[in-house]
Amino acid sequence: MSKNITEYALSMLRSLPRVSLSNIRDNPRAYRPTKRGRGQHGGDKHGAGNKGSGQRQNYMRLGYETGNNPFYLRFPLEPYYKGQHLRREYPPITLHQLQKLIDTNRLDTSEPIDLTAICNSGLFTILPERRQYGFQLKDEGADIFKAKVNIEVQWASEPAIAAIERNGGVITVAYYDIHSLFAAVNPIKFFRKGEPIPRRMIPYTDELAAYYSDPANRGYLADPEKVSWERFVLSQKYGYVLPCLENDPDYEMLIQRKDPRQIFQGLEPGWIINLKDKKILKPKSKELNEFYSS
Repeated sequence: MSKNITEYALSMLRSLPRVSLSNIRDNPRAYRPTKRGRGQHGGDKHGAGNKGSGQRQNYMRLGYETGNNPFYLRFPLEPYYKGQHLRREYPPITLHQLQKLIDTNRLDTSEPIDLTAICNSGLFTILPERRQYGFQLKDEGADIFKAKVNIEVQWASEPAIAAIERNGGVITVAYYDIHSLFAAVNPIKFFRKGEPIPRRMIPYTDELAAYYSDPANRGYLADPEKVSWERFVLSQKYGYVLPCLENDPDYEMLIQRKDPRQIFQGLEPGWIINLKDKKILKPKSKELNEFYSS
């Protein structure tokens, strides 16, 4: 008898769905909603207490501690938060998430992937008003990443760079200023304004300029020959055979690069995109062409 019960229970476990947060619930009558008690005043005070400013909804200002020396005066200095409102943020995107976007056809690997392509997937976004300056590529999921891509991000770790190049891909880290970010994150909104595409500014601090000029970081301002050497050095460090880009059938796609002043792939600074008439207006003035040139 017990053997039949055990087999029956195991057969039920095989047919029933797995237990998860979406299908568990409390036992019947395990939770009873709380009711407002009559309290000391029988409910006639309506939870506001007995007289005073609290009952009249005249609340104290934020930070007031009823006569005590307030916290912000007792501890006036917090060096850790100095310049916190000026710090740049780089929201992370992992290799696992990138592989999922490719597998679900939200990203096209036959074209270069940049900030605009990732935001157009609908699953990731950048908020420049919160000082978010682009995506940071993390190495989580490096062991399962199998795609060959030409990707441009704003920050990347060394294992993430190795995972991209091990599969025959190319990675570049590029800087976007705040005005270029507003255009790159939501191109449709920017094109509807009828404004010319702005030039992308170069890094404005020595720290940023050094990072984006370093071939070890795959900076977009670095010497291409030095980048090729750093690709070989990284392959020797992580112990994989570096694929030859010249022999790759997707060589033309892998070597595509945006100009340091360019925001959108295939669209030059100074152009006006007319979405209604589906036309591109290009500047004809010599002065404008010199201004928008790299």
